[in-house]
Amino acid sequence: MTTGDRESFTLWATERQGALLRTAVLVTGDHQRAEDLVQEALTKVALRWGRLRDGQPDAYARTVIVRDNISWWRRHRRERVGLPEYDDRAAPVSGATSERQLMLRDALARLTARQRAVIVLRFYDDLTETQTADVLGVAVGTVKSQTHLALRRLREAAPQLAELLTEDS
Repeated sequence: MTTGDRESFTLWATERQGALLRTAVLVTGDHQRAEDLVQEALTKVALRWGRLRDGQPDAYARTVIVRDNISWWRRHRRERVGLPEYDDRAAPVSGATSERQLMLRDALARLTARQRAVIVLRFYDDLTETQTADVLGVAVGTVKSQTHLALRRLREAAPQLAELLTEDS
């Protein structure tokens, strides 16, 4: 990596690390695993920076985070029983938003890993169905069906969350 590449990568990584961490925390529900996933993604982006710097390094990093999380989940799913426990450090909780954040974490914990990834990518990272499908490595139809199932499950698990969100409008 040349000095210019190193500087441009460092600038990009510094600017995007927080957003990538928030996405990873929402996808995993575990702050420590999210930090590990972001670190791994940044390493992989750095190794490919020559090709990615003029392209879409954010998209590549999100893809690494989501796919590595799915791989981790597949390796460990037999070891985990019940709902995943969200780490209290996952996101700051204070004031009026604390109740909403806790409800959202609990509701996301009730989703499967793939459903959680679809919801976070579509509605938190604001990706299109096609972009989400590319990140997850699935068909657009899978994204649509997983979104439908996840939203239905969220409505059933946390109807009060919808009420809180409509109060802000």
